[in-house]
Amino acid sequence: MENAIRRRAAKEISVGGVKLGGANPIVVQSMTNTDTRDAAATVAQVKALAAAGCGIVRCACPDAEAAESLRTIVRESPVPIVADIHFDYRLALASIEAGVAKVRINPGNIGGDDRLAEVIRAAKARRIPVRIGVNSGSVSREILAKHGGRANAAALAESALEMVRKVEELGFDDIVVSIKSSSAKTNYDAHMLLADRIPYPFHLGITEAGTPASGKTISAIGIGSLLMQGIGDTIRVSLTGDPLNEVPAAYDILRALDLLPSAIRLVCCPTCGRTRIDLPAVAAEVEKGLPALENERRLAGKPGLRVALMGCAVNGPGEARDADVGCACGVNEGLLFRRGEILGKVPAEEIPEALFGLIREE
Repeated sequence: MENAIRRRAAKEISVGGVKLGGANPIVVQSMTNTDTRDAAATVAQVKALAAAGCGIVRCACPDAEAAESLRTIVRESPVPIVADIHFDYRLALASIEAGVAKVRINPGNIGGDDRLAEVIRAAKARRIPVRIGVNSGSVSREILAKHGGRANAAALAESALEMVRKVEELGFDDIVVSIKSSSAKTNYDAHMLLADRIPYPFHLGITEAGTPASGKTISAIGIGSLLMQGIGDTIRVSLTGDPLNEVPAAYDILRALDLLPSAIRLVCCPTCGRTRIDLPAVAAEVEKGLPALENERRLAGKPGLRVALMGCAVNGPGEARDADVGCACGVNEGLLFRRGEILGKVPAEEIPEALFGLIREE
């Protein structure tokens, strides 16, 4: 693909059979917001997230009861489960014993180097990776002091590197690294400082991104800017509320950057005074039918497509010649084209099905 993003070469890590890094596709993940102690509710949400397209799902593990509940969740989940651990290393050990595919720890708050070593030994014995998470709340006092008491990009990168080195010294390198800030710029700068210094996959996200309305925007900027640099192997769009809102937002970011295999990206003009058709209605109908077609292409192993829907001749085959298939609309009709070659006209009401037919032919 022309102008394809050249991705950073990261060590391949297996999370319950899902591959991160290497030449593998970027994996979308999310996190349950049910009470993990309620195994039935959590399994139901995990299955819903998996059906929406999550390749990995993380669950909070705040206490021993939650760790025990993970046994059932892991057994019934269709995707790998990651245990999210803070403060108590014993919960990490219990989660590993429960069969999780990965543990997420913040080495800065796990309780000391000796306890970190216990967690790493357990992960090594079970052959599961560890995600090292660093955010503004987990930077050590010593590192903060070096950076004027601020958890800036340099402090976050230094903290992550320090934690990675500690884990490496324990003879362990099945590592995924996550640096998160609520500032897109800080988040970007921290990754850029660290990307060339470690070989491990990066989990990307903006922490405390906000509600779906505002959180999608900062996440698209924060995650998308790094993906454009080739950095990132798995992503989560963190939004307040129902985690099912996170999955399509993540896929939208990947689709926009042509990083989603078999994706169908719809390109539409904004409409103006030249438009003589109800383009928003036509676009909505086309967009509604694309997920099923995208899934067909994915199952068939076909590459992605770009579909153009233009409101007039100005934005027609000429401006949209890079599209695989498209339609330039006139007065209650559409001019179909394939890679700039005009194919013929159809009435306005037939445009969606005509485009679907062209997509199926590709």
